[in-house]
Amino acid sequence: MMGWAGWGVVHGWLAVGLAMTEVDMAGSSTRTNALDHVVVVLFENRSLDNVLGRLYGPGDGKTFEGVTGKDLSNPIPEWAEHGADRKVVPYGIATDMDSPNPDSGEEYYHTNTQLFNTIDQNNRFKIGEGVTAPWNAPPAGATPSMDGFVTDYISTFTGEMGRQPTYDEYAHIMTGYKPEQVPVLSGIAREFGVFDHWFCEVPSQTFMNRSFWTAATSSGMVVNFPVRKWFAQNDSETIFERLDAHGRTWKVYVMEPMPVSFTGIIHYARLHDRLATHFVRFEEFEKDAAAGTLPDFALIEPNMISGHGDYHPAMGRAMGPGIEPGVDSPSSILAGEAFLQRVFNAYRSAISETGANVWNTTLLIGWDEPGGTYDHVPPGPVPPPDPAAPAGEFGFTFDRSGYRVPAIVVSPWVEPGSVYNEEYRHTSLIATLRKAWDLGGPLTGRDAAARSFEHVFTLDKPRDPDTWATVEAQPVPEWTMDPEVLGRAVSGLAKALIPGLIAHAKEIGVSLPPELDDPNAHADLPPADLVQLLRDTCLHYFPALAGR
Repeated sequence: MMGWAGWGVVHGWLAVGLAMTEVDMAGSSTRTNALDHVVVVLFENRSLDNVLGRLYGPGDGKTFEGVTGKDLSNPIPEWAEHGADRKVVPYGIATDMDSPNPDSGEEYYHTNTQLFNTIDQNNRFKIGEGVTAPWNAPPAGATPSMDGFVTDYISTFTGEMGRQPTYDEYAHIMTGYKPEQVPVLSGIAREFGVFDHWFCEVPSQTFMNRSFWTAATSSGMVVNFPVRKWFAQNDSETIFERLDAHGRTWKVYVMEPMPVSFTGIIHYARLHDRLATHFVRFEEFEKDAAAGTLPDFALIEPNMISGHGDYHPAMGRAMGPGIEPGVDSPSSILAGEAFLQRVFNAYRSAISETGANVWNTTLLIGWDEPGGTYDHVPPGPVPPPDPAAPAGEFGFTFDRSGYRVPAIVVSPWVEPGSVYNEEYRHTSLIATLRKAWDLGGPLTGRDAAARSFEHVFTLDKPRDPDTWATVEAQPVPEWTMDPEVLGRAVSGLAKALIPGLIAHAKEIGVSLPPELDDPNAHADLPPADLVQLLRDTCLHYFPALAGR
């Protein structure tokens, strides 16, 4: 009969065996399997300095291009009504989880001012359609000075609010968050690998940069608006079609209750016959991750319509000069943190013995563009997607990129605390997938030149997910999650999307309420009605995104 000591030895060996089985049960996974499946979640409008600039400092033994220990500032323009005597705004720590509020400018002409401190006299205090040629464009061959963020914020604020901001109101464009303020993002970045020179592709806003993530071009388009143009004009091949052609599976998962996929709208011309089958609610991601049925490629979109979940700076404070309806629910950063925690927990819990699991799936956390939030690293020149193509909107030739955004790679095969200092960009995803999955030649000249990242998986043995650090989001204000409040909070993107959707829905014969015969009728609807209208219209495009 075996004594207690003997049983203890057996129990110990059983424990070791179970632990080994847990690591080995992902098939015969080695680091060569790390990219068998790829999950990408794309957030909104934050620069690297803004949310990760203090991730590591000089005392951490890392080569990391952050803000700690640096004397960073931006000049105050002489025409500022308040605080111009201070000459500069030094870079500091954010004290408001909704900063910047109101939102900073993000279109091409705003980004020009931010990067080069160029602003045409006729464009001062102008926003949207009020901006005219030459679009604050820099001289040919100019190097970004990264010192126009204060200039642009004062000008944009004035255009939105109908008055110039005080020093305290514009100084917060020169702030960023500490790791303890964004514990989920910072915790994951420290636990895995962070890219400190990942650049967005276009010095402009959302739709173009999201299009480059998945098509390596935006077909010459430089601003989001009018949204209607995206239904027909962005006709370039997408990574999704390339995956289909090579027998690879894919899905786009959309955070509830967002009823529309921006990816589907951006690539409508190429993907319209897949909207009903490949675009599903995020709850399906959680189910697929648990069951081992994730597709080869998964793209996750946060809620970007109301209530957020996307880290986007506060929207809705200014719907026009001097109007402050207060419909934007705080805080997009806090809600974004909560959603990222939900994504990360679903990923780390994917331990199915067959199919997709944490050992053969890589999670990439990225952003579309920095959205006017400060960063100190100038972007460089880049090859245009198609050198033979005519110049795009505003005469832009796509020969320079936008500036840095956060990017984090998550995998049990990644050494914790890794920092990748080489230059990467959104099309590095396409370059990596083409290389790892043998998907053929480049989609455009941009992904042909992009650096791939398949080499970041350096561990010989995977790290057990049970040993990973636990990340916990700060509490999200309860009223952010209140459906009635969400109905009153309509983002700027939503306001822009609605008229384009209405116009296109009519073109394809969708039956809409008679009050929408006037294309501008939506402008007079209360925000809650706008959200309902958006949901009803989007149901015809994305039936799987409807609530049950």
